[in-house]
Amino acid sequence: MKTVGIFRNQLFKGSEVFIKQQAEAITQYNKCYIGRRALGDKPDGAVAYVLNHRGDLQGTVAEMVNALTTSAIPYQNVLGNHCLDLIHAHFAIDGLYALALAQKKNIPMVTTLHGFDVTVSNKDLLKSRSPAWINYLFRQQRVKDLGDKFICVSDFIAQQAIKHGFPEHKIVQHYIGIDVEKYQPREQKDDQGIILHVARLVEKKGTTVLINAIKHVKAKGIETKLIVIGEGPLLAKLKAQVIALSLEENVTFTGALSHSDVMSWMRKASMLVLPSITAKTGDAEGLGMVLLEAAVSGVPVIGTHHGGIPEAIIDEHTGFLVTERDEKTLADRISYLLSNEQKRFEMGKNAREYISEKFNLSKQTLKLEKIYQELIHG
Repeated sequence: MKTVGIFRNQLFKGSEVFIKQQAEAITQYNKCYIGRRALGDKPDGAVAYVLNHRGDLQGTVAEMVNALTTSAIPYQNVLGNHCLDLIHAHFAIDGLYALALAQKKNIPMVTTLHGFDVTVSNKDLLKSRSPAWINYLFRQQRVKDLGDKFICVSDFIAQQAIKHGFPEHKIVQHYIGIDVEKYQPREQKDDQGIILHVARLVEKKGTTVLINAIKHVKAKGIETKLIVIGEGPLLAKLKAQVIALSLEENVTFTGALSHSDVMSWMRKASMLVLPSITAKTGDAEGLGMVLLEAAVSGVPVIGTHHGGIPEAIIDEHTGFLVTERDEKTLADRISYLLSNEQKRFEMGKNAREYISEKFNLSKQTLKLEKIYQELIHG
């Protein structure tokens, strides 16, 4: 059986469960994970080749050499004689680092483009001061020219990739999908009237807009409880916003939670709200896997006409779509769902049916394996 290397500079991040879920659904190929360091636990029984897996001096040096130079030598040392037939990198920046290894091993490489990698401006790549981002800024043409295939997680990302110079003939739009059987729909009695927001607390997630909308909902005299799950650079600012609006009794920040804890909250939610916006850097939402997790659980979703979000929500059928930054309309949609329990349940049922058909992980994985097969066998 051929072997695919799943490549991410920082493996097993809590906010990127979708990478692990997609990889573990692969059945027609052996797989291993390759990266500079692991930020979480690998799947049970999985093989992972990590440059700095012990956090010792040798690993730190290997990690730094790779980060600064994109050299494949540190990975060759870790991989030894392990056979690889294809590398699947996640995010274009990581694709640059995976490319060096793919060339050394003379194997094809496919890269999944998720969002910021084809929406953030070159100026902001430079301002990041990240060695990986800066390397990508100056060497991105190599990835575009020498990468074999680019998987885009939504139609929106495919369009952005073409605008950013990725060869159209190498682009394929492919939804990652979600394990429909694993996440069974919650029952109507599980609904506890909670507004749920799960996101890294950065500008593009629209958390500031959501908190302003909660102020409007509260003003209508509707009992309101927003749970914000996640961490990020805007946390302190968002907490200050809640205090300034006198919403301390209405908004709770949980911090980052395990995926299982997030899904426990999901079953209690009346709705998931992800009012994403285009950030000042140009960063935009590829799709937002949390939308699929809510929908497959039978939870209606409110999102924005932004990025790939409209591909996961049918307005007024599985949830609602509003204009970016329109906090008053957002408040109206939240208020409507809070006041109409039966409508919430109907929309949630519709959402699961839609996601089960369009984003079924089993079906999508078969399509992914076909992409691998074409690249490996020609």
